[in-house]
Amino acid sequence: MKLVIVGGVAAGMSTAARARRLNEQAEILVLERSQYVSFANCGLPYHIGGDIKEREQLVLQTPQTLAETLNLDVRTGHEVMAINSASQTVMVRELSTGRQYAEQYDKLVLCPGASPIRPNLPGIAHPRIFTLRNIEDMDVIKASIDEGIQQAIVIGGGYIGVEMSENLRHRGVSVTLVEFAEQIMPPLDQEMARDLQYHMEYHGVTLKLGTAAASFADAEGKVDVILQDGSMLRADLVLLAVGVRPDVALLDGTNIQLGPRGGIQVNAHMQTSAPNIYAAGDAVEVLDNITGEPALIALAGPANRQGRIAADHICGRDSAYSSTQGTAIIKVFEMTGGGTGASEKTLKRTNIPYRKIYIHPSGHASYYPGTTSMQIKLLFASADGKILGAQVVGYDGVDKRIDIFATAIRAGMTVYDLETLELAYAPPYGSAKDPINMAGFVASNLLKGDIDFWYAEEYPAVIANGLVIDVRSATEYKTWHVPEAINIPLGQLRSQLESLPHERPIFLYCRVGFRSYLAHRILVQSGFNQVKTLAGGSKTFCSFHRTPLCTGRPGVPFVAHAEEKLAEQAVGSCAA
Repeated sequence: MKLVIVGGVAAGMSTAARARRLNEQAEILVLERSQYVSFANCGLPYHIGGDIKEREQLVLQTPQTLAETLNLDVRTGHEVMAINSASQTVMVRELSTGRQYAEQYDKLVLCPGASPIRPNLPGIAHPRIFTLRNIEDMDVIKASIDEGIQQAIVIGGGYIGVEMSENLRHRGVSVTLVEFAEQIMPPLDQEMARDLQYHMEYHGVTLKLGTAAASFADAEGKVDVILQDGSMLRADLVLLAVGVRPDVALLDGTNIQLGPRGGIQVNAHMQTSAPNIYAAGDAVEVLDNITGEPALIALAGPANRQGRIAADHICGRDSAYSSTQGTAIIKVFEMTGGGTGASEKTLKRTNIPYRKIYIHPSGHASYYPGTTSMQIKLLFASADGKILGAQVVGYDGVDKRIDIFATAIRAGMTVYDLETLELAYAPPYGSAKDPINMAGFVASNLLKGDIDFWYAEEYPAVIANGLVIDVRSATEYKTWHVPEAINIPLGQLRSQLESLPHERPIFLYCRVGFRSYLAHRILVQSGFNQVKTLAGGSKTFCSFHRTPLCTGRPGVPFVAHAEEKLAEQAVGSCAA
């Protein structure tokens, strides 16, 4: 069997390596357009910023090492120009010489990836406007920064745009990030991106949200960026990071079908509509794990697994790829953010019934140094509590919580299952009641009717005709409070029950939702039947309505029954 693979990065090299492990006799040829294969493309921003010191650390393999270890014929600088599925050949051009030749295949795997979008805007061809996809792009951008630039503009607030903004700041460059949406990190819900936005601003990144580039112009070697809102920015360097699209130009004139999102349509075995042709990686459409809709999800993990499954099927195994849930994570200076499964905006768009909770647990035991609170948003089915999505932002322990939620979604677990998970605990690593358990407790309480929430995005309409009670301390209340609120600290609530109206709705809140939960239980069991508590407390409120407490700096950790003392200690620095 002769196996030809187009593309030599994540999906392509995964296909080639797996196929060799399953078939020692196969002839395996990998054709890669760039000069590098199996490179760590997710690490490119970090070499530019200096965290990854040596360029060679990003080049994981070479054609020579792959020939020696896996007996692969890997040809870099070779671009596949056309596919003839009838004759089972591909036309190849050697870029260094222009020589063209045909290669026959028994099985063909297309792994062309996704290419950065370059909008057709006036001035887009300016030599100081870059995109970042491969080692060659990285080298050019880094060389420009090494020249000593002062100002950069990043167009696009997704993963690459945010990572590059941070790494440009590490190099001492002033950065303005422009994003068409009203938030950075569009895969996250808006309020979950807010903490990351505040943190970026704290580190000196200027954010221009809700607008986009309209045109570009030369300014004596610099770039003028004219925005849709009419303003103009000038920079030494512009990075375009407005997204990617499947690199499917090679399929023009073939009978290989594309899906509704513009990616290559494949079945569970990664087979395309053409006989003996498979596809994997960022160029293919997948099924969304939650909605069941076709989706384009460009992530390294799914790409590698798809390549493995394609190789399995080619070699006679019945492996199948089911769906992608979009588990992803990002480092933003000292913070970390990410999610898995569906976002709230996706659930709304697809009319999937859901409930949600917010909590702010610590990354590990609060008495052990080095932790602070994170924000967790959990989305789950209204009927049975099945987990639909989760998002986490914070400083420590974010990654493992996202991974546990991702595993729970893949396993079809419910919020009731989260309550019973037995997770590793020692003070440096977690808590006896892990944040995962706490999310399960709060979500289960909501479904069982032990608590009822009001939500910050509903403010101020939701509190009309109601009484808003701030159950934090008088010191916290004085520092900042919801304008309509009166202050009855939790410790004084029982003594003031007779003064509260039974006929009016009561809306409670505290810092993270714990004290107001206790207040909710006191009131409900004292005959008050129109009581709601603010989901996530004032910290989540800050993610919708910025207050003086939203500084972008780490806050104090959450400690049950000791929160008031710690919060008051933090008030002086406005880091609560």
